[in-house]
Amino acid sequence: MKQINAQGVVLTRTDYGEADRIITFLTPLNGKVRVMAKGVRRQKSKLAGGIELFSISDITYVVGRSELHTLVSSRLVTHFGNIVKDLDRTMFGYEMLKILNRVLEDEGGEEYYELLVSHLQVLDDLSSPKDLPETSFLLHLMRLLGHLPNLTHDARDGQLPNEGNFQFSIDDMAFFASPAGPFTQNHIKLMRLISHNPPDALLKIAHLSEYLQDLAPLVRQISYQYVVTY
Repeated sequence: MKQINAQGVVLTRTDYGEADRIITFLTPLNGKVRVMAKGVRRQKSKLAGGIELFSISDITYVVGRSELHTLVSSRLVTHFGNIVKDLDRTMFGYEMLKILNRVLEDEGGEEYYELLVSHLQVLDDLSSPKDLPETSFLLHLMRLLGHLPNLTHDARDGQLPNEGNFQFSIDDMAFFASPAGPFTQNHIKLMRLISHNPPDALLKIAHLSEYLQDLAPLVRQISYQYVVTY
């Protein structure tokens, strides 16, 4: 029997039988891994401590003949416990796990694992702007899946002006100049920065919360049309 050691973050947990659970981990090298954690719901189970949500765990599993493997050990490495202290952060934490589980095939690459961990970290930082985790996560995910909006040119492939106001076209996935538009080049520049940098690298940007307040509904609208239901 082949035994694999990995680091993983729980995406889903499903009760099975009287005391077992089927768990889906996202790992950096093996993508999504489904394991059976036998007896994990019993009070003295040695596996229970390493399958917490919003945590990084070291796991060992035995490869099965099917896609379902057997978890033989788990050890908690990092627990992002502050997330559950804030309802909005908790709800988006759950949503982030669901989104990744939906859009990723089993082989999902290391970049998705890094995406998840970096955004669990910023969710855990209660001092970070409330709109940063979701806006950043969705923009990064759109980039990885090839659905990032055009942030340099308009729908006719003309370069966006360096000043003025802009609207966004969902159909064209691009901004266009509009005197009455609610967005400026600062908003567009911030979207470019967010989509190519880890979220904690953005915390010192001036007026970050104000820009995010404008961008968050737009990014959510774009992603839910092109990515979340992907």
